[in-house]
Amino acid sequence: MTDLAKAGEMIAVRHLAHGRAGDKGNRLNISVIAFDPQHFDHLKTHVTEELCGRAFAFSPPSGITRYVLPNLGAMNFVLEDVLDGGVNVNLRLDRHGKTLCYALLDMLIPAPPGWGDQDQGKM
Repeated sequence: MTDLAKAGEMIAVRHLAHGRAGDKGNRLNISVIAFDPQHFDHLKTHVTEELCGRAFAFSPPSGITRYVLPNLGAMNFVLEDVLDGGVNVNLRLDRHGKTLCYALLDMLIPAPPGWGDQDQGKM
């Protein structure tokens, strides 16, 4: 993104947070961690189980649970049955799902208030 986001503009989650992902059998865990604690409430409002489900429309999970960790400025999403049976049986290139956090980090959400007024969004 070359220009700063303007009021009402949509930005990718990755401009406000980073993430980590990993497998637990056929479950995928995705952590979304705010870069700046001032954006955590905005992320909590917009990065929902519904948004996560849309991010994984290519391989719909049978269930999604979001755990909010306010003291860490983070959320953890647990996606059920999204890894084609788990690391020992699936044929995916990324069988552990380590790169799958980017499907969620690339989702668009509204820019937080004042976003275009700050020197942000140049990632």
